[in-house]
This record gives sequence, C-alpha cells and structure tokens, in this order.
Amino acid sequence: MEANAPLSVRFVCNIEGSGAYGVGSLSSRTKFSDELMQMRTRLTDRLMTCGTSRSQVRVLASLTLALAAVGAINGNSLAGVCVGDFDGNSAVDGADLAALLDAWSSSNAQFDLDGSGNVNGGDLAIVLNAWGACSVAAAPVEVAIACSSSLEFPWAIPFDSFNFGEAAFASVDPARFSDLAGRTVDLFVLANRSSAQWASNLTLVDVRGAAQPFVVAATLASSITSINLVGVSAGDGDSPGRGLDLVIDADRDGTLSAGDLIDGSGDGPGMWLVKDLTASGPHTVTTLASYDINDPDVLDTMELERIYYPADIASLTSRPLVVISHGNGHQYTWYDYLGTHLASWGYVVMSHQNDTVPGIETSSTTTLEHTESFLAQLGTIAGGALLGKVDSTRIIWIGHSRGGEGIARAYDRLFDGTFTSPNYTKDSVLTLVSIAPTDFLGTASANPHAVPFMLLYGSADGDVCGCPDSEVPDSFNIFERAEGLRQSTYVHGADHNDFNCCGFNDFSGPTGTAIANTEAQRIAKAASLSMIRRVVENDRSTEEYLWRQYESLKPISVLATTTVINEWKPASANLAVIDNVQTNTATNLSSAGGAVSYSAVNAIVESIHNDNNITFTWATTDPMNGATRGRTTDATRALVFDWTAAAFGAWSVPAAMKDFSSSRFLSLRAAQGTRHPNTIAALGDLTFTVVLLDELGVESAIRISTFKGGIEEPYQRTGYGTGTGWQNAMETVRIPLASFTADGRAVDLSRIATVLLRFGAADGSSQGRLVVDDLQVEHD
Repeated sequence: MEANAPLSVRFVCNIEGSGAYGVGSLSSRTKFSDELMQMRTRLTDRLMTCGTSRSQVRVLASLTLALAAVGAINGNSLAGVCVGDFDGNSAVDGADLAALLDAWSSSNAQFDLDGSGNVNGGDLAIVLNAWGACSVAAAPVEVAIACSSSLEFPWAIPFDSFNFGEAAFASVDPARFSDLAGRTVDLFVLANRSSAQWASNLTLVDVRGAAQPFVVAATLASSITSINLVGVSAGDGDSPGRGLDLVIDADRDGTLSAGDLIDGSGDGPGMWLVKDLTASGPHTVTTLASYDINDPDVLDTMELERIYYPADIASLTSRPLVVISHGNGHQYTWYDYLGTHLASWGYVVMSHQNDTVPGIETSSTTTLEHTESFLAQLGTIAGGALLGKVDSTRIIWIGHSRGGEGIARAYDRLFDGTFTSPNYTKDSVLTLVSIAPTDFLGTASANPHAVPFMLLYGSADGDVCGCPDSEVPDSFNIFERAEGLRQSTYVHGADHNDFNCCGFNDFSGPTGTAIANTEAQRIAKAASLSMIRRVVENDRSTEEYLWRQYESLKPISVLATTTVINEWKPASANLAVIDNVQTNTATNLSSAGGAVSYSAVNAIVESIHNDNNITFTWATTDPMNGATRGRTTDATRALVFDWTAAAFGAWSVPAAMKDFSSSRFLSLRAAQGTRHPNTIAALGDLTFTVVLLDELGVESAIRISTFKGGIEEPYQRTGYGTGTGWQNAMETVRIPLASFTADGRAVDLSRIATVLLRFGAADGSSQGRLVVDDLQVEHD
C-alpha cells in the first residue's frame, strides 16, 4: 500500500482479509451476483482512467463489493439520510453507483455530493457509506438548526429568539447525521409555514432570494455557520418577532424531501427575528390625558384615569386591557413611558388614581373598581372610540410599590370571591406585573395564587429595599408565593422611582452603579411587553428574553454594561420536580424521594428561604444570610452550601422520572450567598458544571458558563451590618436537554440515573457559597 493512499483506502487495506469485514469473509456468506461483478469491472476501469494506482483500485473495488454484500445481507444505511439514492428507489445500490461512475470527473451537481466541484473519490466514499436500503422514509427530519455558538461543548446551543442585526447561527450535528459529513448542503431561510402549509407545499422559497451553501464538517464545532440575514426584516404586525423556518436541503433539489432537515415543520417557527423590545410598536398612540369615571364606589379624589390606545383602534379587533396602579405618593400620570409603549404594541392602557394612603386594602379596591368602571363606560370614554374594542376577558394588571402589592391583593379577593364584578371575573385577569411591591398584608392576602406573575425590581431601591429588618419592604416575598408561571427581572443599579417619571431619587448603592430612569424604563418596557406577549398572546418570540442569561440575550437598546438577573419557573403542569426542598427536608433525600449525596461540600443546610436576623453580616448561625424571600409564615425553602476544593452534589433520579427524552430542559435556580467569605474571595459570576449520568454509567457534562454567564455576584451595596453585598438574587439556569447528547455524546436521556452539580476549578469557580432550589425537568 502506498504511504500517501487516501484514508478510506488505508482503512480498507487494514481490514481486507481479516475475516471480520474483508471480502473473503463476506464471500463465504453470500454469492456475488453477476451485477456486482460487472460493477467491480466498471469501477476498476473508471478508477484506472483517472490515475488511481492499481493497489488502490483493487482495494476500492473490493470495498464496493463488501458494502454491496453488507447491504444485501443487512439492508441498511448508516445515517438515516438517503444520500446517493439517485434513482429514487429507496436504496443506494448498483444502479446508483453506475450513475455516479457515468458522471465521473464531471461537475454534475447531482452527483457532486461533497460539493468539491468535481465528481470524484469523495463522492464515491459517500455513496459507499450509504450503501443499502434507505432507513429514512418519506419524511424529512425535524431537528433544531437555529442556535447560538459556544467555544466549548455543546458548541451549538439550540435557541429560538435572535435580535435583529445580531448574529444568529445554524448547525448540523454530523455525529447524528453522518451521511452529511463532508458535504455541501443548502441552508434555506423561509417564511414560517404551518404544518398544514408544509403538507401542501414542499417547495423551498428563501426569503433572502437564494439559499446559503453550507459545508457540514466532521465535527459539530466546525459545522456551525452564521446565518446571512442581511435584508431580512424583523417583527410581524403586533408581534415583535418574525417567525422563520430553517431547512437544510441535503440533496440541494429545492424541495423539502427525504433526508432534509427542518427546524419549524410544526405550527411554530424554527427561529424568531426580534425587533428592539424597548422601541415603539407599529401603532401611533392616542392619549386621553384625564377621564373622570364618577363612580360612587370610588372616592371623589381617586376617580381620574389616563388612557392610551392605538390611534387606528377603529380598524383593529378587540384589544387586551392593561391597568396601571401607582404607588404611595405617586401619580397616575407618571407612567406615560409604559402606557404609550404598550399602546404602540396594540394594547388599550388605563392608568388610574390609586387610594394607597390608608393601605393595601383600599389600593386593591381602587384597582378593582376602576377596572369595572372602565369596562362599563366604554361607550362614553373618548367619545365611544373604544366601544367594542376592549376584550374584557384579557386583562393585565400592573402595579408599582403599594400598587404592586395592591394588584396581588385585588386578585386574591377575586380568587376568594370577596369581590365580584358584572364586567369581569378572576379568569379575565391573565397576568400580574408587580414593580417593587411592598408586603404589608403577608402570606394569606398578598397572594397571586396561580395567575402568571412577574416581578420587576431594582437592587438599589431605597424605599422597598429588601432589607433584613422588616418583612414589608421585601418584594421577593410575593414572588415566592406565586404558584403558576412566574418571572423575575432584577435590575442592578435601579432604584424605586426609576420606574416612574417623577418620584424623588432614592438610589441606595455604590457610587457609579446607578443606571437612572431612562435605562431602567427601557428594561421595564421590554420586560413587561415580553411577559404580556408571552402569556396573553402566546407569543413565543419574547419568551427567551424572560429566562436566558442577559449576557446571552437582552433587548437591543439595553446597555451591555447593565446587569439584569432573570428568574423563570413554568407552571407545575409543565415540569417534573427532582428537588424543590419543600418536602423530604433532610439533606440526603430529595423532594422526589431520591437519595442525595455530597462530596467535599461544606455547611449543607435546607431551611426556610429567609434571613433569620436583622443584618446582612455573615454568621454561621444564619445560613440563609441575605435571603429576604419569605416570611416565617411562607412555605418557600432552599438548600445552601459552600466549597473550597473540587466537590459535587448528586441527586439520584427516582425510577418513575428517569426518562428525560421527551422533555426540553433541565433547570435550577441559584444565588450566591451574600457577604460569605467564599463569595467575597472570588467576586464575580460563579460557575459550575451540570452532569447527567445514565444507568450504564455514561455521562455528559455542560458548564453553565457555556451560556455566556453565571450566577451573578450580589449587588455590592452596604448597610445592615458589616461587609458588602445585598440580598440574594436567584437566577435561572435552563439547559436544553438535547445539548447533552450533542456531538455524539452517548448518554441515554431515557435512562437518567443521576443529576450532578460539580464544583471546583476544573468545573468552574474554585470556591463559592451557593443557594440552590427548584432542580427540575421542564417539558415546555
């Protein structure tokens, strides 16, 4: 054998005659047909004419016979993509090889499978690799194509939402689709089609005018390409996101066919191209500066409203109603930024005077009564312009400070049945958005129950401060009570009145960290719009802005220097809990009933998620130091521990929960322990590695730094004792389960035995203090 023989030739030379795969062993199992012998003669002639040496000809011809025999015996191809089936008979066989040989040395694109520009040995190797009956029937393969890229495993992270004007990527995993390795394919970006539309039309029409050639390499890391989106617009009417489907056209025939890959074959798109969520929407806005409801159930001094709505409301279908309830000492006219923004995206918004001075009960009454009166007076408001244009079954309440607690109390009264209205019900209220809410009433009354709930909160709030000496200014208390879908947007450097136009400056934090109200309001506009679109409109284009690391995805105009921490938890119907520390409270037993073990992890405690004294000074007697997230009457609990060397925590998965294969995410939430010596010693994002171990002992590990962030350090605010660092802010880590099997990782997602968190320098931060909760598998 020549030293410079191709790898495929050298491989065959090594195995020929071995008795395992060589022609000699195969010939003892099957009688070669005349067709195969003729094929060998034809292949020999072809290869000799293109300068292949005699020894290489002999080996390649033998390989042809061997693979043909294997195909005759086993009837399979290797990859599940029917490459090389030129005659469409659902098998790669002698006829296809003959067709390839007839095109030898030409530039015929049909047979140039590796995209080299010439039909040659590379194409022959692809055909031989696919020899036998096609294992793919008529359907293309639905698989994630859109992704962000990473410099470490899993290399390509399947995400759906991408900012307009920023990088978006496409990937093909050659470990899964091995027949595509080494080939040029076409990447199509198409307008989103429903499943019915795909069923009736398989023609691929690229929104850019032409498909994008894409070379699939031998590894996933090298099989990621930037999607050319020049000239592709974002947004779709009232949705900030434009849905696009992606297709890898494997046979480059311009139709969706067997062997192609598609991201978006269902009714949802493969990716979203999203406008700037802080910018105005497609509607100009009409503002009614002041309207008096003159309601006998509302104090005369509390009857005014400011109303915002799309100027083209007459041409629109009925719109959801957003109600804004201000805080104590605030005014209903201070939220133009939010009212105008939401109206520009197609909502009718009403901001009302709020009776906050007596307390939360009167605040809730004002919200309830203003909502009722507004709906009752649509024939009068703005000369009747809104009559028939407000959907009373789709209501969103937004409240600030006492108004933020007031809307939770108002919903609680609807839930308990102590307030009823002829114009709307509990089920009409679809979402609550509380901005820095107080917690005067506590567990039983300031309660969102299962309605989707959003918390928007600033770390530099000098009023509702999150301080450890009182329960009233602890906004996270209400968040922790929420039983349905819940989301938190926690903004470093934002103070209480940054979320209105005109309140006094109550900033409390380190010099130079204030972001001021312009930036805070950008975040508020984007976050509230994202939550409302996701919940009320089922618009998936905005969802990832609510849970991805802000370093990975943020609204376009929010500054890169602004720190925002997202926390996200789906409703219980969409998840399976491994450990939420609510039951089985011993540290060696998970909520799901599985064993929990630790190595080199120190000071392990499970307890109520609440700082147990009135300072933030670190003390071993206060393991939940900095956790101002619940009263003693609340149920919220968490796990906390620390490490200074290589360590791990391991959660055994009960037998009934071992199958992760049909779920989408592995998720947990975590926070650094404020003012702990380990936190101070390594100030910055804390990182670690998440590991899945299957029943056969095969593991796959992903560092959370892959997602371009980690667990944020506490905001460096002082006060309430010695040291630096404010309340513990929990942050969601949500890992696509498909990422654990990327690049040929063999972990069996249907047989997961253990979930591990690994710590230490080899896996992330060399030391740390971590609060952990809600380790779970999420289905959607």
